[in-house]
Amino acid sequence: MNLLAPSAFCQRIASPATKATLLAGLLSLTTLAAPAQQLSRLSAKATQVVNAQGKPVVLRGVNVGGWLLQESYILKTDTLGCQRRIQQGLLRVMPEKDMEEFYRQYRAGFVTKADIDFIAQQGFNCVRLPFHYDLFLTQEQRRARTKVLQSPNNPAAVTAYVQGLSQWYDEGKLFTDAKQLDGFRFIDNVLGWCAANNMYVVLDLHAAPGGQGTDPNINDNFLPLDLWKRRDAKGRLIYQDVTVRLWEQLARRYKNDARVAMYDLINEPHNANAANGMSADNAELNVLYSRLIDAVRAQGDSHLLMLEGNGYGNEYTNLTPDKLRVKDKTNLVYNAHRYWCPNDAAANDPNPNQINLVHNLAAFRDRWQVPVWVGETGENSNEWFAAAVQQLNAQHIGWCHWNLKRVDAGTSFLRVKPYGSILTAEGRAALLRNSQFRNCEVNKDVLFALTQPTAQRPFAAHTLPGTLFASDYDYGREGQAYHDDYAARTDYRELKPTNRGGAYRNDGVDILPVQDAGSNGYGVGHTAAGEWLSYTVTVPKAGSYSVQLRATNATAAPAQLLLKLNQATVGTFNVAPAASEAAGWQTVNGGTLTLPAGTHTLQLFVAQPGAVVSWLRFGDAASAPQGGQ
Repeated sequence: MNLLAPSAFCQRIASPATKATLLAGLLSLTTLAAPAQQLSRLSAKATQVVNAQGKPVVLRGVNVGGWLLQESYILKTDTLGCQRRIQQGLLRVMPEKDMEEFYRQYRAGFVTKADIDFIAQQGFNCVRLPFHYDLFLTQEQRRARTKVLQSPNNPAAVTAYVQGLSQWYDEGKLFTDAKQLDGFRFIDNVLGWCAANNMYVVLDLHAAPGGQGTDPNINDNFLPLDLWKRRDAKGRLIYQDVTVRLWEQLARRYKNDARVAMYDLINEPHNANAANGMSADNAELNVLYSRLIDAVRAQGDSHLLMLEGNGYGNEYTNLTPDKLRVKDKTNLVYNAHRYWCPNDAAANDPNPNQINLVHNLAAFRDRWQVPVWVGETGENSNEWFAAAVQQLNAQHIGWCHWNLKRVDAGTSFLRVKPYGSILTAEGRAALLRNSQFRNCEVNKDVLFALTQPTAQRPFAAHTLPGTLFASDYDYGREGQAYHDDYAARTDYRELKPTNRGGAYRNDGVDILPVQDAGSNGYGVGHTAAGEWLSYTVTVPKAGSYSVQLRATNATAAPAQLLLKLNQATVGTFNVAPAASEAAGWQTVNGGTLTLPAGTHTLQLFVAQPGAVVSWLRFGDAASAPQGGQ
């Protein structure tokens, strides 16, 4: 997955007790498919994926990226850029054997059975497993690759590695000893963990030999586009030969394994185009995909095979079923990766082979009578997630969220606490510790958006009298639980964050850390006139209640907020300007309101912007204070 691809196409908090509560009761997954069937071999029947009984199976799941291929933004090592550069940095501060030991510990703990159990408990029925091809090299072969990392500006080092690959290829020494190779061991572990939860696995070659594009983060290659261009001393496109050999070995091992949903042959090929000295019609992709399909089928393997188009997995000119140069065109699935694009059902790309828009995706499926699947989607706001899920579910198109875990980020299922620098012993120890499932924080709002996209629920149990933290507004869609002028990113070129404060939740609401006594550590700010927040509250006893608002206003003009009950204004808060946020926290009285017993919806409405709001407090009217402070 690539976060900032300059493509012409639209791309793409909890203690253990709290986790237990979440898993047990928070998410009744009303819009997801029913729990996965007992696993049986999946196949394609016209536009549907079906099980052995012929019943449709819609695969909805999550990617476990960042584990078997480190992507820098997932681990917050963006200055290092990709796994290759992370390893180069580590080799500057430790011997190679110590680096290998760090990776052994990292891979042993970043994703475990506990993570897979958690995914299943949310109601998902598949996991996509992105992996690096180098995990299928022997220790000796991987050491040869590491030599290139130690000489990053030496073309002769790359040439020597390619010559080594050619020799191993000719001698039949690539990917043959499954019992000794890490890649097979990790796949086997995930298959076992998922099958115990009735979940399927998608095997995803995320970093192909030589690299499938120009972005080092997902290619982890030495030179751009070498998969398509690099020839060995015999004139062979050796990285393509190696890729075919890898899938032959995978097919031999897993051809009878019903736990595998499908093979994702090459992740996100991109910039394989005329501007980079290749064809303008995906001819090179056609040749390699055709070879890979034939190679898998030659092993007697009938698994679903998923193709990914050019342009980060989305563009299929010359890759449609009629263009593939294979005899057996059964059990093919076409992929889309959906990031930062419109979710409007009417949005249409004029290129029918560009299929990341839902309209084009469904039309392509129906035109070619093939199943389609969104292998990656995410990296946006909850509003975008919910809208996307609604559209895809309505079309019975499966999808796979990116990603299970990220460091200090709110778009994944699990948030890994910051750890410092991966180049220090302290930072590495903290990363190994913080990334373990038991130490991660659950992004409950993300899970709610993905699994209950049409629902509205209380974020917390609000009983009055009591305190409502401003940031604890209801779960739900924009216009339902809150209103914000910018709640979803639908243009990949627009880099403005939806949550400008970047804290606590993943909605369009701008939440920032604050230092204020009595707060939960967060405030809502960067508001615009007309924006609002909705809170579901319970009033055990009817009566009159005093209400106060805690806020600061660092702008030059007064701010005003209204409190509404069932759309009727019942309180007004005027927040005077202050010299700074730290100096200007004020408790503003909003008068007295009468509330009937029962469950109600309160709305905090921005009439004049400028305030950062910490909390609302409701008390007994008889003891209400006189005047603000």
